[in-house]
Amino acid sequence: MAKKKIEVLCTAFRDGFQSVFGARVFMKDYLPAIEAAVAAGIKRFEFGGGALFQSSFFYANENAFENMAQFRKLVGPDIDLQTLARGVNVVGLESQPRDIISLHAKLFKKYGATTIRNFDALNDIDNLEYSGKCLTDNKLKHEIAITMMDLPPGCVGAHDVSFYEKTLREILDSGIAYTALCFKDASGTSNPRKVYETLKMAKKLLGKKTPLVFHTHETAGISVAAYLAALDAGADSIDLSLAPVSGGTCQPDILTMLHALKDSEYDLGFDLEKIRKAEEVLTECLKDYFVPPEALAVSPIIPLSPMPGGALTANTQMLRDNGILDKYPEIIKAMSEVVRRGGFGTSVTPVSQFYFQQAFNNVMFGPWEKFADGYGKMLLGYFGKTPVAPDDTLVKLAEEKMKLPKTTEKVLALNEKDEQKGMAAAKKMLEAAGLKTSEENIFIAATCKEKGLAFLKGEGKLGVRKIEKPQDKHKPDNFLVTVNGKKYPVIFKDGIATVDGKKYEIKVENGIADTTKHVEPAPAGTSLEIHAPFPGTVLKIPQETGKPVAKNEVLFVIEAMKMETEVRTPRDGVLLAIKVKPGDVVTSQQVMGVVG
Repeated sequence: MAKKKIEVLCTAFRDGFQSVFGARVFMKDYLPAIEAAVAAGIKRFEFGGGALFQSSFFYANENAFENMAQFRKLVGPDIDLQTLARGVNVVGLESQPRDIISLHAKLFKKYGATTIRNFDALNDIDNLEYSGKCLTDNKLKHEIAITMMDLPPGCVGAHDVSFYEKTLREILDSGIAYTALCFKDASGTSNPRKVYETLKMAKKLLGKKTPLVFHTHETAGISVAAYLAALDAGADSIDLSLAPVSGGTCQPDILTMLHALKDSEYDLGFDLEKIRKAEEVLTECLKDYFVPPEALAVSPIIPLSPMPGGALTANTQMLRDNGILDKYPEIIKAMSEVVRRGGFGTSVTPVSQFYFQQAFNNVMFGPWEKFADGYGKMLLGYFGKTPVAPDDTLVKLAEEKMKLPKTTEKVLALNEKDEQKGMAAAKKMLEAAGLKTSEENIFIAATCKEKGLAFLKGEGKLGVRKIEKPQDKHKPDNFLVTVNGKKYPVIFKDGIATVDGKKYEIKVENGIADTTKHVEPAPAGTSLEIHAPFPGTVLKIPQETGKPVAKNEVLFVIEAMKMETEVRTPRDGVLLAIKVKPGDVVTSQQVMGVVG
């Protein structure tokens, strides 16, 4: 009896990079691995979109569009290259109006994409209709996705088979054109029995002609079992990765699935030795990158707080960069309540980031003292309709603290009225910065904001984490530093300290510096220091020294954990001193300014 041929999307060069390195990888480093993967017989690759788009500009100081074009040139015209899109959010955390959504499809087609997987984290079909139309209008294959997860224990009302059937029927009734349907589980928490029953239901509704795709992660330790269940239910395609960016927070490895399917009725169509060779090349390409230990681990607590593999390491690395990684267990524990009360949006970008940001705020500022912008707006309806109604007490609290009313208006309609969004607003940003208003630059400005402009002006900063290996372990510039009982290898070289792959500029002088000589004088007893609430990067300083400021006026904007936090003055006064500048990395409670 002939075996069923199963299609495979290789996710190593997008989701794999995101799940291990937070998508912070230089393209030049992995070009040989792309060629090796093609030589191994891989014909479908995920090569852009998702977090990789913004990370190219934010951290690698590379142009994502140019990278996509280079990838296409390298693999030739016949390989299927796929990207990931977030419905009306396209490739960012912020939703967009129609002109930017349309431009996304046009440009991704121009730069080599043939297929785009398109999902909405709330499974709100209104958020997929226009984006799907733009993809098909640009002759792209539209792989529409339903997002999955398992809810924390005791939660009911969504994310069961009946919920997914309801969502699928809404897609069918909407008339959205698509070429394949994907069930996407970014957190890897959907138990195999539910996967089997869900895909079996979908195959029955879709029939044999529509390809059925399943995507999951190994984060909770059940990905192979889930894939076997999906195949038995009728899945035609699955997502797999290549070592060293497989397993752990990533998709399972192609070699792992080849073994799991040995002597089965399914055929992935790969030669084991050729895949092994491709993995050796990719491993060599990435040998100098810092691999966080949590990227290689399976976490049994993830089903309690469904954190996607693609977001987990990005968040832990940001905590690590800011010196507060010890807060992670408390934050991930707090996330369970955030999910329970938030309306059951699927834990996938951008909602997964909203969940984590709110849990972060609950730990750092106290429960529900401060609403993360995305989470609060989601509660209030600004990202669409959540699967179930969010906790009414939280909704009222968000309205009060954010000074924002609830809405039932559709996301696109809201965005069309927002003068801060769209092509016209992006053009103004570019013109004010003295930059060209090409379509590419417009899209970069609209989706990447200040960091996108910094890249276009040649002011981008590198944030790729590599391991600096000492030439001689006995040299005096290598130290083992113990802080609060924890040991850290530290390398000092040419005024740079490297700790856990993160570089810091340092200057060591004899004696104690006079820290008062740069402080603006203030009347005795009247000055008030303004402190950073937690570690982060100074993004904006909207005020000037010597100017009056009113109570609650924004003095600084800090970026941390992919969210902007406003630091406001608690009283009327005059801004006597500004101690930081945009781009500075600040520590918790560092003095940023003085109000008198």
